[in-house]
Amino acid sequence: MAQTNQQESAWTVDSSPSLQSVTLANLRKITQIENFSEEQIFEMEVVGNVLPFKANNYVIEQLIDWDNVPGDSMFNLTFPQKHMLKTEHYDMMASVLKNDPDRKQIQEMANKIRLELNPHPAGQMELNVPMLKDGTKLYGMQHKYKETTLFFPSQGQTCHAYCSFCFRWPQFVGMDEMKFAMKEGDDLAQYVREHPEISDILFTGGDPMIMKASLFATYIDKILDANLPNLKTIRIGTKALSYWPYKFTSDSDSEETLETFRRIKSKGIHVALMGHFNHLAELKTDSVKLAIEKVRETGVQIRTQSPLLTNINDDADMWAQMWQKQVELGCIPYYMFVVRDTGAQHYFGVSLVKAHEIFQQAIQKVSGLARTVRGPSMSATPGKVQVDGVAEINGTKVIVLRMLQGRNPEWVNRPFFAKYDENAIWLDDLKPAFEDKFFFEDELKQIKEQKMKNMNS
Repeated sequence: MAQTNQQESAWTVDSSPSLQSVTLANLRKITQIENFSEEQIFEMEVVGNVLPFKANNYVIEQLIDWDNVPGDSMFNLTFPQKHMLKTEHYDMMASVLKNDPDRKQIQEMANKIRLELNPHPAGQMELNVPMLKDGTKLYGMQHKYKETTLFFPSQGQTCHAYCSFCFRWPQFVGMDEMKFAMKEGDDLAQYVREHPEISDILFTGGDPMIMKASLFATYIDKILDANLPNLKTIRIGTKALSYWPYKFTSDSDSEETLETFRRIKSKGIHVALMGHFNHLAELKTDSVKLAIEKVRETGVQIRTQSPLLTNINDDADMWAQMWQKQVELGCIPYYMFVVRDTGAQHYFGVSLVKAHEIFQQAIQKVSGLARTVRGPSMSATPGKVQVDGVAEINGTKVIVLRMLQGRNPEWVNRPFFAKYDENAIWLDDLKPAFEDKFFFEDELKQIKEQKMKNMNS
């Protein structure tokens, strides 16, 4: 277990602990780090100056098994590891830090490396930024799939702690041109009004649950006051249940947060909290169990999701236990994702063939109530692509794929085939099995050209 009985007793479910964040600035002050060698700490500082690092006292004291470090999964999930950077990038930053640099020199090298890490995968900047009918570009939103628009509240562009794999890492590293953020909800309401096909708004970030309840309520009230007839669901993407469950139990504004959920429900709008749980350890504390209970009492539905991650959760038994525990707590298993092609993909990535094997082994061990989960799924440029397995067709071994969601709704649920490749970890690594190109490629090219034309007009 990631926490001891002694630690658990110090963090009672009715306590109101104060959030204490840990970054590179105070990393060396953590008691548990005192036993690390200077070389180990330097390695964390090298990586943490490129990829964002932030933890907190709940993660450190409740979720990490320090007796099992550096092999502990939760430690790998939240603390920088040397090989999260490719060798050439690690050496570039290490050489700077060894020469007593000023902050500007560190930042310049960090940004140079970051730009080589595909900071905005799947066409997020080029293809997903929507516009109002008057031509206003909404850089705090994304609209990739017909029914759902993503909203990035500017006050929610951080998290209680950072996941080391996170594909949203550019939001946290101070490169403003990489950020999605919007300060006001008026444009969001206007855009949804102008697009009656939108039924779902997804609050994302960062983590919208990092905001004070009064700020979050301000955004929500803008939407509710607009009386949008097409709006059926508000989704909230968050890691707060895992990294700071007190947001929903004992923080000074926890009851106001829950009351905002109730207010949305009273307007007849469904609320889905998209809970990110990457490891079974995150589901074991009394605090997270109480937080889940409190949220569900408001009528909010909790759906759970996570990428499949080497060094953290690439184990079928653990996934099966995680899904079973989520169902036991009243949550709905939703997605197993494939690590996106950004940041430390080389460190966390699992081959698509192995990913399906793990998924298949795990899904066989759970009841039908947990088989709501879909995956392994890639959130790629054309859409969400699920790996359905490996098959042999007319003597040819192929990877069977299916489009779960697409830029063109007519692509949805359409199967297609790629040449078998046991090393492929992303859609772009695959080649069509029986044709010169995948079925969506020509139309996707047209979509890209039209989007770029609109963005430049």
